[in-house]
Amino acid sequence: MSAKNIEQIGRVRLCAALGYQFQDAALLQRALTHRSFGVDHNERLEFLGDALLNFAIAAEIYRLRPKAPEGDLSRLRASIVREETLASAARRLPLPDVIRLGSGELRSGGFRRDSTLADVFEALIGAVYLDGGVEPAHALCLKLLAPELEALPEAGSLKDYKTRLQEVLQAESRPLPEYTVLSEDGPAHRRNFAVRCLLPDSGQIMEAEAHSRRIAEQRAASMMLDAITSRESKNA
Repeated sequence: MSAKNIEQIGRVRLCAALGYQFQDAALLQRALTHRSFGVDHNERLEFLGDALLNFAIAAEIYRLRPKAPEGDLSRLRASIVREETLASAARRLPLPDVIRLGSGELRSGGFRRDSTLADVFEALIGAVYLDGGVEPAHALCLKLLAPELEALPEAGSLKDYKTRLQEVLQAESRPLPEYTVLSEDGPAHRRNFAVRCLLPDSGQIMEAEAHSRRIAEQRAASMMLDAITSRESKNA
């Protein structure tokens, strides 16, 4: 079987999983194309899909939590419309099998990378909007993220990791952590930040990377929080 036939079968499987058939096949192809593959890539569709996802999920959370204040609604939305969650939803689809990647990205396992999968997920939503309009795009957002919407946690448990780490340290009368950007590289539209979280009193360090400084700091704080919790559990 030729590579072209395998690619076509993969797209048929994807559309079946989405429950949506594209009228314009070129939109689907663009949504699945990483910038490393060619100039007709998915970044503009990703931009559009991100906005649609934020609106659809915000509206649904507003409906599901009629008494929640604005801050809680924002945290709940952010817990769903984020890289890790969208990548997880992408893996429930046959997305990793149909992403079009350049040879370098393919060799480095780009089809497994959270950032790549989340970007393609958003691009698909944007493509459905351009192909069929607001209603099918909105419905698809809710369908693909239904497990996360059905398992919405209590908003109080969604304090960001930097805040939770700070609270743990303050409760122990310890100095606050220090965050340092170790490096910043990549093209302007896709920067990569390496960040260090340091506990001044112990010298303990955690480092993390992400496509924004804020997310990198949150990941480093999460790792530090896990380390503190693990140590306390062993000493209990």
